[in-house]
Amino acid sequence: MASSDPPAVAVVDATTPGNVGTIARAMKNFGFEDLLLVDPPELDPDGEAYGFAGHARDDILPNATELSFDELVDEHHTIGCTAVTNEDDQSHVRFPYTTPSELAERLPAVDASTVLVFGRERVGLTNEELSRMDEICSIPASAEYPVLNLGQAATITLYELRTLTLEDADTQLPDRERVRAPEPLLERLYDQWGDLLVELNHPEEKREKTMRMIRRIYGRADPTEGEINTFLGLLRRATERPDQQVSERPDQRVSEQPNQQASKKPNQPPSESRDT
Repeated sequence: MASSDPPAVAVVDATTPGNVGTIARAMKNFGFEDLLLVDPPELDPDGEAYGFAGHARDDILPNATELSFDELVDEHHTIGCTAVTNEDDQSHVRFPYTTPSELAERLPAVDASTVLVFGRERVGLTNEELSRMDEICSIPASAEYPVLNLGQAATITLYELRTLTLEDADTQLPDRERVRAPEPLLERLYDQWGDLLVELNHPEEKREKTMRMIRRIYGRADPTEGEINTFLGLLRRATERPDQQVSERPDQRVSEQPNQQASKKPNQPPSESRDT
């Protein structure tokens, strides 16, 4: 931003302490620090505001500044957040508007003390309050039910604006840059695939096309060295066809099945028949 400080967050006339705590927590999540409160409810350190605030109970919530609405609009570049916008420019109370993602791209050029302003739980900011805002911000949502609760709206907006406060290195996510496996290792993989096609007696006239498809799949995937080594091991094992190799363990014995038809002993006399 042209201004060195990220936007502050203001909550106007909230009735539920828990919502103030939820917003403070979202601010902590996405790197915002300055919380401004207009006509806030009582924020008991042992109450739900501090209970909902998470780690923001240590700094953002106790350091919040209470001020009047007039002071808010007179001393800051204000961005009123609302779910309901006018459909055209016949009324400029809620129009034109900017989405949070668009706001994230434009705010760096604003050289002023900027504040995001959220309204009441039930009705948000009034038309009179919105008419005094410098600009309007609205979250795209279903036309059938675009209204979010206060905590949700603030969290989504601050998430979209996190690029104003956090660099990639500032988040909990590890470096996502992938290291592609070296080409010689990939060529070994393709050779192993070729050996497997031969072992499987894949039709010779189809092998060239099959290998081209295999090469294209791996080419788009940008596999890592570890992933290719794993595939090499699997393909090598498959090429050896362990299912066709007879491995006899020491504890295995081949037992002969007895002849089902017992032969007569050579010295056994013939059975005698009785005269009837």
